[in-house]
Amino acid sequence: MTRVYTPQNITTATTTTVKSGAGILGKIVVNATAAGSITVYDSLTASGTKIATMKASIGEGSYSFDAAFATGLTVVTAAASDITVCYN
Repeated sequence: MTRVYTPQNITTATTTTVKSGAGILGKIVVNATAAGSITVYDSLTASGTKIATMKASIGEGSYSFDAAFATGLTVVTAAASDITVCYN
């Protein structure tokens, strides 16, 4: 069975609450990278349980997680990387 995800594109250095409440982080598509890292939290803020940290030099491509989160999904981009977060 193919899982369908909701996409959210982020293109600036910012903190983005992608979803509140429980869900699944399916994957992160890195369209273009900049000098800063990408940090993903199970939280409604830029703190709490860290799901992943992706370094600034990560290559463009699709990175699968299929990771459950309970509180919410917040992504911090430390530079103007262009990423797409795919979640349920």
